[in-house]
Amino acid sequence: MATVAFVVDGDTLEINLDGRAWRLRLILVDTPEVYGHEDCYGQQASARTKALLPRGTPVRLERDVTETDRYGRLLRYVYLPDGRMLNEILVAEGYARIATFPPDVHYVERIRAAEASARLSKAGLWAACPTR
Repeated sequence: MATVAFVVDGDTLEINLDGRAWRLRLILVDTPEVYGHEDCYGQQASARTKALLPRGTPVRLERDVTETDRYGRLLRYVYLPDGRMLNEILVAEGYARIATFPPDVHYVERIRAAEASARLSKAGLWAACPTR
């Protein structure tokens, strides 16, 4: 079990795991940027992740195939204390879109279905950012 130290942005967290701080990137998820240049809906996506994961929240992590990305961030599916998958919630609610980086695609169909539903209902960025 890990705990949330803080949310960096919509798809990146700082967590504490086994007595060590780690940067973690959500698998299969891409939220709009808030650093460097700010994308449409970036602030909302970051705020939603922060609301779901206040500092100290215990989370369960699930690895796919790859341990870390090229920046040394852990790659994981993150589960909230109530058992829901954060990756899926962000896509389903329109705060993120799917981003595939094989071989880490175990839940690709599940996340793809969440995105299709969000697009259809024009949730979040799908209404606010027509160029998405």
